[in-house]
Amino acid sequence: MTEFEQLWTTYRSLVRDVAYRVLGSVAEAEDVTQETYLRLLARGDDPLDEPRAWLVTVASRLAIDRLRAHEHSRRAYVGPWLPEPVVTDERTLPEDRVTLDDSVRMALLVVLEQLTPAERTAFLLHDVFDLGFDRVGEVIGVSPTAARQSASRARRRIADHGSARFAVDPATARRLTERFAAAASDGDLDGLVAVLASDVRGHFDSGGSIPEAPLGVTVGAGAVARQLLASVGGLGLEFAPAEVNGCPGVIARRRGRIISVLALEFADDRISFIHGIGNPRKLAHLN
Repeated sequence: MTEFEQLWTTYRSLVRDVAYRVLGSVAEAEDVTQETYLRLLARGDDPLDEPRAWLVTVASRLAIDRLRAHEHSRRAYVGPWLPEPVVTDERTLPEDRVTLDDSVRMALLVVLEQLTPAERTAFLLHDVFDLGFDRVGEVIGVSPTAARQSASRARRRIADHGSARFAVDPATARRLTERFAAAASDGDLDGLVAVLASDVRGHFDSGGSIPEAPLGVTVGAGAVARQLLASVGGLGLEFAPAEVNGCPGVIARRRGRIISVLALEFADDRISFIHGIGNPRKLAHLN
């Protein structure tokens, strides 16, 4: 293996991880990874003093350019815009997997979507990928001081939404997930209500592909359960527990094809928030 090949083997996953966290899209993260690879190829024999920092910087710039280009289309999006989910599957090759840690939780990515591109990128590059603010400022086109301020604002917004990975122990989360999947498969309204917090909140990203899907947040155990069953009733879906963005979640299949992915949050031994993704374009990488 050449030195160049070794370099890319070492850092390819890192490049994809950066791009996915900035963009919230698996497909676009792969595109950014390929673009970064081409930029690296274009250097030829020109040596890199800090290959990790260089690759993270290039990937970040490419990703933030895409993020800014999509701002208008995201504002015009039908219903809530949620990130493309990462579902852990034993069939996925290790080199093709997004690294799963607290920074890829769906709950955090949803909060990041509410930040400006500069705030989002500054927080991720400094707090998650350990880049100094000099580099961060170069990526987002501001001074190091302004980059530090962007990261600080992002940190406050994230803290306002809570940062606990689980508010229940993992065993309880798995049990609630299994009960939720069984009740959804059976169309059991009471069974669903039993595992949901009384003030549970849920939103569903279908991109307008499911007319029954609400365009805002649904609140309350009864309302969320009824909305879920109304949206999937008659579709013959099979629900099963899965790991979604590193946390317990549920996938819904019809004839083996994934139709929807639900990322779950937990509090007080109940499911407290449901992030549902059913836009076929955002699930293409899973099928």
